[in-house]
Amino acid sequence: MKAQHLIVSAPILVGIASVGAFVAPSGRSAFQRRSSTNLINDADSEHYNGITQQMKLDELFKNGIMSVEESEKAHGMPWRDTVGSTDKENPLLYMPFWEWQMEFMKETLTNLRVVPAKSSTSNLDFSFNDNKEKKARIVNHCYASDEYRKIRMSYYDAGDNTQVFNSVWYPDPKYNLPVLGIDLLAFNRKKYLAIVDFQPLYDDEAEHATTFEHLLRPIKDEYDSLKGRMSAKFYDETKFFSQQMLFARFEDEGVVMEDLFPAF
Repeated sequence: MKAQHLIVSAPILVGIASVGAFVAPSGRSAFQRRSSTNLINDADSEHYNGITQQMKLDELFKNGIMSVEESEKAHGMPWRDTVGSTDKENPLLYMPFWEWQMEFMKETLTNLRVVPAKSSTSNLDFSFNDNKEKKARIVNHCYASDEYRKIRMSYYDAGDNTQVFNSVWYPDPKYNLPVLGIDLLAFNRKKYLAIVDFQPLYDDEAEHATTFEHLLRPIKDEYDSLKGRMSAKFYDETKFFSQQMLFARFEDEGVVMEDLFPAF
């Protein structure tokens, strides 16, 4: 795959700031005829064992006591099908972004590790929740590295009704870095919104932002679809976003893989 652009900026920022199955039962012939009842019981047993293993994996994930590779399978990730209604061949529109970011973090960040997705005040677990009645679910995975004190990845799946990928990168305090925020949203597979930015940290951000904004400008210059402007009706751009924010509002789903993913 062609090297992507947006996430590649993350470790560059640190550099700038630091320049400063099936097992046959024993004793049974592989050719022995088996009754339909046995086949059904075996199927139930395999299904139960699979659920039990997933539950154990999810419990370990809640407490952050597993490897990054093991964490990738927690909560059934990466999902391959939606729990909602769909008539699309790719119902999980933004799952490729999740998978690409995971690979990027493993390859480029130092001492990447799992951290619990819990509230700092109530110890409430936020790693997974679903609503079977509304056919929707959300998963939150959190990681840390020597460069970033926390990287949160969230995916919300409600079929064609709503697809969302969100990620926030919080740098280690020893680096004078902005927060990287990523929001990719799709509503009814008709309206799409994408916002990616090194979010301002200070009220007077102009001088601080100039150190980092130039990393987004080449991406913005290459993709016209990412040059949108946010309505001042909802947010003050100058207060909450940088001058090189990547912003896209569109109705052509082709933009997701033709522009947004290559930029990512």
